[in-house]
Order: sequence, then C-alpha cells, then structure tokens
Amino acid sequence: MWVITVFLKGNIKIFEFDTEKEAKELFKNMKGTKILSEVVYFNDPCFV
Repeated sequence: MWVITVFLKGNIKIFEFDTEKEAKELFKNMKGTKILSEVVYFNDPCFV
C-alpha cells in the first residue's frame, strides 16, 4: 500500500493507493508539503 500525506493551509490529508505508479502520478500534481510512503506489513508475502 502507498500513502500520500499532504499538508496545505493548516490541514492534513491522507490518500491511500494500491500501486506505486498510481500514487506517483497523483503525487507530482499535488500542491503543498507532501510525503510519499510505502506501508509494508510484517505478514506481506515478500517476507514469507
């Protein structure tokens, strides 16, 4: 899961995405201070 956190005009908004591609497309067009994060759970298949 990919998450974009945006801080703009004193407000914080969080957006969730299933794919990195989807998140990066919207990330480059968003205004404000923004952070793109990947959320990894300990039980994801990549760790098994």
